Amino acid sequence: MAYLSMGEAHRRITEFLNRFSDAVSYQDGSSLKQLFSLSSNSPFLLSLADGLNLFQDANRLIKQSEKYSQFGDIIIPLFRSIQSYKAGNLVDAYNAFEKSANAFIHEFRNWESAWALDSLYVIAYEIRVLAERSDRELASNGKSPDKLKGAGSFLMKVFGVLAGKGQKRIGALHVTCQLFKIYFKLGTVHLCRSVIRSIETARIFDFEEFPKRDKVTYMYYTGRLEVFNENFPAADQKLSYALTHCNPQSEANIRMILKYLIPVKLSIGILPKEWLLEKHNLVEYRKVVQALRRGDLRLLRHALQEHEDRFLRSGVYLVLEKLELQVYQRLLKKIYIIQKQKDPSKAHQMKLEVIAKTLKWLEIDMDLDEVECIVAILIYKNLVKGYFAHKSKVVVLSKQDPFPKLNGKQMNS
Repeated sequence: MAYLSMGEAHRRITEFLNRFSDAVSYQDGSSLKQLFSLSSNSPFLLSLADGLNLFQDANRLIKQSEKYSQFGDIIIPLFRSIQSYKAGNLVDAYNAFEKSANAFIHEFRNWESAWALDSLYVIAYEIRVLAERSDRELASNGKSPDKLKGAGSFLMKVFGVLAGKGQKRIGALHVTCQLFKIYFKLGTVHLCRSVIRSIETARIFDFEEFPKRDKVTYMYYTGRLEVFNENFPAADQKLSYALTHCNPQSEANIRMILKYLIPVKLSIGILPKEWLLEKHNLVEYRKVVQALRRGDLRLLRHALQEHEDRFLRSGVYLVLEKLELQVYQRLLKKIYIIQKQKDPSKAHQMKLEVIAKTLKWLEIDMDLDEVECIVAILIYKNLVKGYFAHKSKVVVLSKQDPFPKLNGKQMNS
């Protein structure tokens, strides 16, 4: 590192203080937000850290100045956070940043207009990212990682500030999305419910007023929640909204949405085209889709086994596993079509023994009682229309639409 004089260190600190003071005085949110963006690794903030390390009296400089002292509760801990961040002490950086952020929220609450919303967005983002990195540091040192949980509590406080009437409420959805990311990371998704209720039931919120990027993120996470709850029509609606309104240039975000939308579409009977899987590098679903097309239970189980880790991490494994019923339905439909070609008059009488032999050909051994149980479930789930002739071990299929279609809409790119 080049030699740093005391004068240069003083100049860097003073420049930061002037930028902060001017940004607040002129309500320049764009300039102010840059002063909180630690993770951007901006040369200005990194060079400020060097100046603070050399010039040990920055706190006195702030307190003795009428111009700067009014922001001392924000700036002094922010300086500590910048120094700790540059030194790689992430836990100390987080603790100091949270103290600065709390002081900022106190000031923000008193500002009548919403000019500093962009700065608040940066603070919300930094709190989450610093907390995640701090928890990794704590865990690596054998300590209990608790900073991300603390960040969630802080952001709930921010949400409360924004959820009132007035211009500031437009920021509530952005903070909600940061909370979702924390809750999903911690595995405490049940905590999402309270903020969802506030957004979706409070009369002060008009969803269409929010910025598009926040609406897309919100629909993505609430769609994922519906997947976990196995409410597939609602998941389809929310994730489809996110996909339709997502920036078409954001390939990574489109892929993230499709990773959950595809299992949802499969669950309601819509199979994606091969080109869609190729285009968005979602080839792990290829064999699943092929298994559904063919009615091949063996292929489905192999596909789930092959990509088990990936599907489990995404939280869609159980959703895909339940596609077995659709595969059984398609298998029975294939048997029905073959029988109809051979003898149309008896096509609707399907022997359990024939189904068992077909499964055995797929290397799946089932006795007739097990086959009967599977067919009973298909009838109960309205995937097959018919009834059992128990004495003759035959399924008598309805002559009107024996294999009802699931209610789904076609999936577009």
